[in-house]
Amino acid sequence: MVAHLVRLKLTLLGNTLRRSVWHTIGLVVATLYGLSLVFLGVGAAVVGGRADPVLTGQFVTLVGSVVVLGWWVVPLFAYGLDATLDPLRFTTYAIPRRQLVAGLAAAALVSVPALVTSLAALGVSFAWASDPVALVAALAGAVLGVGLCVVGARATTALCAPLLESRRYREVLMVVAVIPLLAIGPFFAWLSSRTAARGEVTVGPDELVPSALAPAARVLAWTPFGAPWSIPAAVHDGAWGLAGARVAVAAGTLALLAVIWDRALARALVSPRGGAAAGTARGLGWFDRLPATPMGAVAARCATYWLRDPRYATSLAVVPLLPVVLVVVGVSSGSGAGLLVLVVPVVAFVLGFAVSNDVGYDNTAFALHVATGVPGRADRWGRMLPVLALGVPLVAALSVTSAGVAGRWDLLPALLGGGVGVLGATLGTSSVASARLVYPVPRPGESPFRKPQGATVATLVAQMAAVAVIVALLLPTVGAGVAAAVTGAGAWWWATGVVGVATGGAAVVIGARWGARVYERRLPELLSQVKNFA
Repeated sequence: MVAHLVRLKLTLLGNTLRRSVWHTIGLVVATLYGLSLVFLGVGAAVVGGRADPVLTGQFVTLVGSVVVLGWWVVPLFAYGLDATLDPLRFTTYAIPRRQLVAGLAAAALVSVPALVTSLAALGVSFAWASDPVALVAALAGAVLGVGLCVVGARATTALCAPLLESRRYREVLMVVAVIPLLAIGPFFAWLSSRTAARGEVTVGPDELVPSALAPAARVLAWTPFGAPWSIPAAVHDGAWGLAGARVAVAAGTLALLAVIWDRALARALVSPRGGAAAGTARGLGWFDRLPATPMGAVAARCATYWLRDPRYATSLAVVPLLPVVLVVVGVSSGSGAGLLVLVVPVVAFVLGFAVSNDVGYDNTAFALHVATGVPGRADRWGRMLPVLALGVPLVAALSVTSAGVAGRWDLLPALLGGGVGVLGATLGTSSVASARLVYPVPRPGESPFRKPQGATVATLVAQMAAVAVIVALLLPTVGAGVAAAVTGAGAWWWATGVVGVATGGAAVVIGARWGARVYERRLPELLSQVKNFA
């Protein structure tokens, strides 16, 4: 059964490659990129193992911990990314559950991430080539580490499957899952500051990094994330009891994850997926609040999407996390909270660019626009109004907060005007791009992080073209900002704000009119493209 499921996964992969040339190209590029990372990582580990095996072991423990954590966390907010062997498809077959679990675990290794992880884990083990016993321990730890990655990913998704079936819980989990990844930077910053405060480091960064690695590696070595990668270091030091304890941590966690996956799979195979409970909300929501006009109907539908569709809500979910990331980067680089001023243009860009493929996100619902004859002007303005209603107050609030926290109130006019300029330029460009450059996107109900087959190159080309236009529109605002930074004159900061508001407002008006004309001219082609994506 295990071999049969592996062959089935290979057959499905082969059929996918024969059906889509772009998917084949994307897979080849991803494989080559992953193998290049493996080559660099393994080479660095082997060379470092000969020079300083202790320091190399600490690096391997830290990097391995991040890899295992990523395997556990990413599937939670990339739910549905790979469903080629969905366990629920085997419900009608009398397959013993243990064989099914073993087969699915083996089939999970047939993917680019699993291949890269496995090769990297086995290759990095040769950092201990100078100590044959430690090398054997490293190879065993690599097998345990890869097992923790694959089985842990399946166990976490299976355990959270009842929650992931609910859209609200899925959106919350997407945000919660990102927090551990964002905590990596503050964790190392805290370690660096702590070791420096204790006087353990008195010179440059070349000694700061090793001193910060040691306590982090010691802590992670007792967790399921770092235990398998720290086994050879203990064997190399002759600490057999410590090595045995770390083996017990890794193997025990792997066994526990296998049990969790087995129990969750048993529950899923005998219990059908429950539908969403009947809602308690009354009325028509935004359709009750906005005018009963074509533009009002489109705006109400798009406003509903921003609040209820995870593909749009993801853009809102990252907004509260951006200030945290920028502050952490600022603290780590020694610039304090100065980088916080960048949160305004970044948030404005994220909100405006989220609708750059709005027609593609409509999926088959776009046929209603064609059937009812929605005018281009109503369609374009209806899609932009919710973003403007949300983005302008948000840009204003973030501008005041950023200027206050950074202690640079002289930058407030530039932040306000520049943020509005970025929002307007991005939104105006998106209004044209969504009617001209349509590319495949996740379908309604799918994970917002899922990439449709063959969409990588088309997405990259369309987004690069749109970004190039946005950059061109922002050149006047950027030029005024550079002049303000060079001269330090307050008048230039005000000029930056005025130029930003003017260019942003003009981009919105021109983008809406131009996008309306493109929309009406390409309406049949747009419907045909969207239907092919469905």
